[in-house]
Amino acid sequence: MRLAEIEAIMLNVGLALFAGFIFFIIYDLAKKSNAGKFGTAVLFFALGLGLAAFIIKSVVVEFIGGGI
Repeated sequence: MRLAEIEAIMLNVGLALFAGFIFFIIYDLAKKSNAGKFGTAVLFFALGLGLAAFIIKSVVVEFIGGGI
């Protein structure tokens, strides 16, 4: 396995862990602020939208660049 392949795998693993940590932070924020079900849903939607935009941007750049 070449170094570039290992780096690509670790980047994907790192981004997945980062996304999971972001969702944990949002959940913890909702729990500590007693947001309720609707408030938790709004927090996940609003704050998760930034993470979703980052992931969508990465996919679009790969499609345009011909990486996939």
